[in-house]
Amino acid sequence: MSTGELREKLKRKAEKVGDVDGVIAKLKDYGYLNDKQYAEMYATRRLENEGFGKARVLSDLRSKRVAPAVAEKAVNQTFAATDEVELIEQFLARKYRRTPLVEVLAEPKGLASAYRKLRGAGFTHGNSMRVLKRHGKDAETLDALDSQGE
Repeated sequence: MSTGELREKLKRKAEKVGDVDGVIAKLKDYGYLNDKQYAEMYATRRLENEGFGKARVLSDLRSKRVAPAVAEKAVNQTFAATDEVELIEQFLARKYRRTPLVEVLAEPKGLASAYRKLRGAGFTHGNSMRVLKRHGKDAETLDALDSQGE
């Protein structure tokens, strides 16, 4: 749990709100709260276990009230050696393991759905389009999606 999340929870439950900062400071001093370590572990887990993209992990850390600079540094370090195109390929293989990807991407609805899933998972527009163009055959739908992302 991040410092910001814990602070909010303690403020809701504390008898005296003024005591919260002291408790947070003590927890940091004892080494029980460390946002840098939390952000690094969280980013690594989201990448390795769920295969999410950089933007999604960064957004999730910010929603967990991790300082933007700490979150960005942790995400950049975690994703430094990651090939996003390969990550997208793995993500699509997981999401469409029951139906061949070529069949899904043959229909405009399926193509648009796959694009939305990729963007929601935190992948960049350019790399998402690159992978979809490799697998999809509907040029008009791809062009429409391409113009939306710019």
